[in-house]
Amino acid sequence: SGAQVRLVLADDQLFSETSTPATRPPASAAELRAIVAEVPDPEVPVLSIEDLGILRDLEVDDTGHVDVTITPTYSGCPAMDAIRSDVRAAFAEAGLPEVDVVTVLAPSWTTDWMTEIGKQKLTSYGIAPPVSKTFDKEYLDNLVVPCPLCHSKNTKLISEFGSTSCKALYQCNDCREPFDYFKCH
Repeated sequence: SGAQVRLVLADDQLFSETSTPATRPPASAAELRAIVAEVPDPEVPVLSIEDLGILRDLEVDDTGHVDVTITPTYSGCPAMDAIRSDVRAAFAEAGLPEVDVVTVLAPSWTTDWMTEIGKQKLTSYGIAPPVSKTFDKEYLDNLVVPCPLCHSKNTKLISEFGSTSCKALYQCNDCREPFDYFKCH
């Protein structure tokens, strides 16, 4: 029932008290979204799940139960378990333990869902953000990815896969530094 029994020692005698845990007043959908929007991505912690665009929806029913919908960057993304756990922890920390995290695979996540602020955060972190909203093979053959460190466009592809499968590894020909590029999906 949510009631807790507490043993209290007063005047050398043991008493038991029953108390009901404090309940938090119902939060608005906007307040709830603000809580979950700040959950960091475990693979690129400078980004929140909202910056990355994997936070798809948040619904709250009349009882205060919350459903958070997320979409992985790809169906085998190893970070999803950590993200679900972190979302639940963020709500519990805010005094809202009743949350279900639902993962949906369709429509598939796309880099088009990344926020502009998220792309700026990537650049500041040393990862080149997606440079296009298209996945056109002809375009990709001529892709110019600016270096996030010195901003030179004189860069080259080293490997189609970087530190994670959603990134490619590039190198700047001017500053000679390697860097990840968050591929367009």
